[in-house]
Amino acid sequence: MKNITAVFIAIIVNCFSIYTAIAQDKNSVLVPLPSVDDFTKGENGWAFGLGVGIEYETAYEGSDEFGLEVQPAGAVQWRNGDHIYYFAGEAFGWRGLLSDNWLLDALVGFEEGRAESDSDEGRLNGLGEQEEAFELVLQARRSFTSDWRYWLVGRLVTGDEGNLGLFGAGRRFGHQTDGTGSEINVVVVVHDSEYANKGFGINKSQSANSGLKETNLSGGLRSIGIDYNYRHNINDNWQIFGEALFEYFSSEVRNSPIARSNYETEVGIGVIYIF
Repeated sequence: MKNITAVFIAIIVNCFSIYTAIAQDKNSVLVPLPSVDDFTKGENGWAFGLGVGIEYETAYEGSDEFGLEVQPAGAVQWRNGDHIYYFAGEAFGWRGLLSDNWLLDALVGFEEGRAESDSDEGRLNGLGEQEEAFELVLQARRSFTSDWRYWLVGRLVTGDEGNLGLFGAGRRFGHQTDGTGSEINVVVVVHDSEYANKGFGINKSQSANSGLKETNLSGGLRSIGIDYNYRHNINDNWQIFGEALFEYFSSEVRNSPIARSNYETEVGIGVIYIF
């Protein structure tokens, strides 16, 4: 009888341990998406992640020149329940899980400018310098399942130099619920005329200085794109991540003299240490 009781108690303890592990895994991140970094490990308070990434990407929007660039990675985060406030690079932001199926994100940051020297072949000569510009980014994701297997995403980027909108759908792969694994998103991107001309327009002065045809774009479809995100925990502190992006421009953008290529692409990989 004592042996049976001991076995019964052991089974209960093991089941409770398994349940606890599952619960901790489920609640360790705000949402189980590799594209949403969460260094808090499910605990309220401060969390830090510091690392570095290497990106192989086009030199500027529409360029047919490619190069490697080293970028810092990670963030400082503060969690309070289902809300995370963070500082990453030049951006301050907040993201919150308002229900099991809604994730909202808002950040204030700066859009990277463009310099004539970004083109090693001189294809931006005469177009002048574009300084960093303030921008506000608002994003919402709506999951169709409690485990965030499928979702819709919408994003608005607005600032000093126009507005851009993104709409798409995504899918998560793997059975992990700790923010690791991989995901893919397919999106449609639109912009207003001000945003379009910031990247691909050529005014009269720029045309005279560069010899390129004067170009004025209207608002509308900018591109269709696909992006892939990957994240893996090596151990409790070290994490690797990767991303691949492909964006195919609309016919109006492709007709701009600045668009030396019909697409933009980027591949990156990096490592982060979580304190």
